Amino acid sequence: MKAYKIKITLEDSEPVIWRRIIVPEEITFKKLHEIIQISMGWKDQHMYDFELKEEKLRITCDDEAIAEYEFYSRRKLTEKNDPHGFIADMLKIEPKFSHKVKIDKYFAKERNIRYIYDFGDYWKHNILVEEILENYENSHPLCIEGEGACPPEDVGGIVGYIEFQEIIKDKNHPQYSDLKEWVDKQGYNNTFNIDATNKLLAKIITLKKIIE
Repeated sequence: MKAYKIKITLEDSEPVIWRRIIVPEEITFKKLHEIIQISMGWKDQHMYDFELKEEKLRITCDDEAIAEYEFYSRRKLTEKNDPHGFIADMLKIEPKFSHKVKIDKYFAKERNIRYIYDFGDYWKHNILVEEILENYENSHPLCIEGEGACPPEDVGGIVGYIEFQEIIKDKNHPQYSDLKEWVDKQGYNNTFNIDATNKLLAKIITLKKIIE
């Protein structure tokens, strides 16, 4: 089967946190989201977007954003009901449900796609489509390389993560004990285990689930 080799990089992370993954063709962006969550080590607790700037698309799980777009796209905008052009600007980017859009059309055209996870912490990931594979032998995704542990959920974005790294390395820091207890309750693992990741990908993301 055809597949795509992609590199996912957590933007602004230091040291850089990244994964190189092979994903089968014909999956939806929702399934791609699930693959990224497993591969990076996120817990899938928040909303997400894929931004395709050249296509002027926002592929999302945000049903409120889609309802808002559909509502305003049916209205005639005037200076009175949109005096500052905010609604007109919003309508320039069309949102689509991630479970209704497959990756193939866009992976063939766009080499860089941004994936946003958690609209509060706003984790920005760059997805680079590195290669199209014509004869991929597996029916499931495969992580082939990666470095760095994923940040804890709800740590406060990149700024909070930098502060977290400073505190967790210093057992004498006044906030160390509370922070350590908090991440332990999360089951946070500060190492990346590629074998464990691939076991999850093979077990949870079956061919049947990918195509659905």
